[in-house]
Amino acid sequence: MSETQKVDENRLIAERREKLNALREAGNAFPNSFRRDSYAQDLQDKYGDYSKEALEAEKITVSIAGRVMLNRGSFGVVQDMSGRIQFYVNKEARAFAKELDLGDIIGVKGQLHKSGKGDLYVDLGEYQLLTKSLRPLPDKHKGLQDTEMRYRQRYVDLITNEQSRKVFEARVKIVAGIRKYLADRRFMEVETPMLQVIPGGASARPFITHHNALDRDMYLRIAPELYLKRLVVGGFERVFEINRNFRNEGLSTRHNPEFTMIEFYQA
Repeated sequence: MSETQKVDENRLIAERREKLNALREAGNAFPNSFRRDSYAQDLQDKYGDYSKEALEAEKITVSIAGRVMLNRGSFGVVQDMSGRIQFYVNKEARAFAKELDLGDIIGVKGQLHKSGKGDLYVDLGEYQLLTKSLRPLPDKHKGLQDTEMRYRQRYVDLITNEQSRKVFEARVKIVAGIRKYLADRRFMEVETPMLQVIPGGASARPFITHHNALDRDMYLRIAPELYLKRLVVGGFERVFEINRNFRNEGLSTRHNPEFTMIEFYQA
């Protein structure tokens, strides 16, 4: 980031802090009373095929909440955990929309409509600023391009990069599928110690820590194997664990010293 960009970013942050201070002086800057009843992608899936006329006839009122990703004054786009949807700024809501910054989190309640271009949008019947964003988002066209920054500021990457969010969502579904597969076969999920007196179960260099109360060195586990086998000996014939392991070795895009691993045993 150039010096000019840093100055511009600091100026934007200062302006947003002033807005936050004004909100604090006016009352509750972080309200938690808003209740949503819908998610963006659910609305797209359910009503995306409706004609404009059919949707108007239904008179559907929804409550959504999300991060402002686009604000054109007359309309904008909010993004929640499921996807994106537009909102329409009517005359009464113009002053509210004018004060919004990209990244702010808002709650919106209003009637669901479809534009002439076929896009769903929610009319700003009721609206509320839920969280003020102090830092500006990356350029909407360029996004977050610095690879190191993407890893160090993963939260920013997730806000701006749909592909990164899909990777996280896919991982969650994969792990859930593995758990279901094993549970359906009467495997029992267990948790075994992370701190171990003797690092065992694999050949790798361990991380060493010190237990003050016991006044002895201990090791972050490199594998759960030995404890899982003890459970099998104890009578639990099918066990598995999906958890973190730690190996104090090389670092690359293919190997991380802290990683998730599954181990399962059947007698």
